[in-house]
Amino acid sequence: MPFHIAPKIIIDGTLYTLLVFSMITWTLILFKFWQFAKNTYYNKKYASNFWGARNLKDAEQNLADQTSGPKARVAACGFRWLTDVRQPESSACLKFFGSHENLLEQALRKQSQDEQRRLESGLTMLASIGSTAPFVGLFGTVMGIMHAMHDISASGSASLDVVAGPIGDALIATAIGIAVAVPAVLAYNFFLRSAKNHKAALDNFVDGFLHIAFSDNG
Repeated sequence: MPFHIAPKIIIDGTLYTLLVFSMITWTLILFKFWQFAKNTYYNKKYASNFWGARNLKDAEQNLADQTSGPKARVAACGFRWLTDVRQPESSACLKFFGSHENLLEQALRKQSQDEQRRLESGLTMLASIGSTAPFVGLFGTVMGIMHAMHDISASGSASLDVVAGPIGDALIATAIGIAVAVPAVLAYNFFLRSAKNHKAALDNFVDGFLHIAFSDNG
């Protein structure tokens, strides 16, 4: 190990890296909690208004009162498509060639996938931090132990008092790495499950929208 380049810089760099990981983790956790809570509120509110409408036309008019939330944006996509397909020039547009029901489903599924990507944004970072933080901490520990062993060898003493202090300090990096990884992994699993639940709810909404889009006479 090239001790002439001050190994303490490497060890400190490892600890600062873990500090940055921790800051990113808790920032993402707070943001994702806010994002999921907001979307859940808006979805419940819009679903209540949508399914409480007398017909699809009334549901479209109610959309003007709420444009936030995944379900509202999926519905807005569907209403735009239905409006466009009713235009006289739509018959000459390649966009509307084929079964209207299948084309509408394609548009709704695409919007639903876009909403899902928004919900899952940041989860890859949490997973990456959760999987790499312990190794970063272990790297700091290894460097710390090697540095401590070099100093012990230079001092010519191997007593417990001389060995225990530097080794104990080196192990702190591993402990910090684990402390950073645990909340990242727990948050990743929690938000991934929440995202799957939101996806299932959006899929059910899309199925319901398709069902009434071609059976509603309003």
